[in-house]
Amino acid sequence: MNNNGSWAMDEFGQAQVGDARLTKRLIKLADRLADAPSASIPAACNGHAETQGAYRLFDQARADKRALSWEAVLAPHMSRTAARMAEHPVVLCLQDTTELDFNGQAIEGLGKLSYEAQRGMYLHPTYAVSPQRLPLGILDTWMWARPLDISESRRWIEGYERVAERASELPGTRLVYVADREADILELMQLAHALSHPADYVLRAQHNRCLPEGGKLWPETLATPSLGEIEFMLPARANQRTRLVRQTLHVRTVQLPDGHGGLMPVTCLIAREGETQAEHKPIEWRLLTNRVVRTLDQAAELIDWYRCRWEIETLFHVLKNGCRVEALQLGDVKKLELALALYLVVAWRLAYLVRLGRVHPELPASAVFEQMEWQAAWLLAEKDPPKKVPTVREVIRRIAMLGGFLGRKGDGEPGVKTLWQGYARVTSFVRGVEKMGTNHAL
Repeated sequence: MNNNGSWAMDEFGQAQVGDARLTKRLIKLADRLADAPSASIPAACNGHAETQGAYRLFDQARADKRALSWEAVLAPHMSRTAARMAEHPVVLCLQDTTELDFNGQAIEGLGKLSYEAQRGMYLHPTYAVSPQRLPLGILDTWMWARPLDISESRRWIEGYERVAERASELPGTRLVYVADREADILELMQLAHALSHPADYVLRAQHNRCLPEGGKLWPETLATPSLGEIEFMLPARANQRTRLVRQTLHVRTVQLPDGHGGLMPVTCLIAREGETQAEHKPIEWRLLTNRVVRTLDQAAELIDWYRCRWEIETLFHVLKNGCRVEALQLGDVKKLELALALYLVVAWRLAYLVRLGRVHPELPASAVFEQMEWQAAWLLAEKDPPKKVPTVREVIRRIAMLGGFLGRKGDGEPGVKTLWQGYARVTSFVRGVEKMGTNHAL
């Protein structure tokens, strides 16, 4: 994208990989994979020499080479992520785990997945987004194959620790750790309390805990008077259309053991949907947080933050279906981890572009795209490019139309799938022009 891969230079240029040539190769490979995320590594690279260079880069993960780690590759992107976070007063740090299924592939070091017969590994990133859902980057990650020599629940607790550490470096930004049911771990909340909550947390509750004063958490919370109602549009998913959701909010602050013989306050927020049509299951969310909630607006803000958790599912969707990482054939899990570090950033970049067109629609396309790229979006549709630089939103919609987005009045904004499919056509076109020697504006 813009400035001949300058985005890849920004995200990977400071990688400490032990050799300036390797750093240059890393930047070029990131740029190639971003141009054609769904392609295989040989197809994404520009010829045999680049392909061989890519595989030599992954070979550096071997112990008899440089033992290059994915942490070293991802470190500069994580620093850039922190810099983007500093521009926002609030940043949501989303955590979740996804399985990567490499069943049937001869990759050394894989382990079992949910089903014994499946072979693969797990990926557990911390994904930073703004409350407006603008993806800011990968802040931290775990990668592992079973069996692991420590409890896998540590990833949630350690994830909060890393967010808390980052919070100390960003005094002007409030970080909020957001996670689903697996993170409902008393030890995590106790850690946050012991550290005086350098980062807030919003966790989906899994356990209907017994309370010290008697009773159980969820019914005691629902017994409190409602703060009021909220409503929002639930996006279409699977076989369900977009629909309006109305939820009644109940809040109660309870005391839980602090791990040192005392008690700590935790707020429980339950958002319960009333009657729905027969084909829809009522939505009920039970959340735990350290934040004090006294008003409907404060409660509604927490619900909005929790709803942003879907953005990490979008990241996983891009990673698996857009970047097709489960088709990688690299022979060893250490090489695979290096590739995943690259593809995580590529997936973030795609999700960022989609959301950028929604959050900052009037931004000039030149801030993101090369002139040849945005002009190609019109030429491939057999239309004359605009004489004036268009907006990011206009270009993203044009590119998505090349990937199957119809752009009708009621279609809303394009998703990541149509963007990655359309962008592959754009980059293929631009490469063809460059090969013909037309290395200037169309």
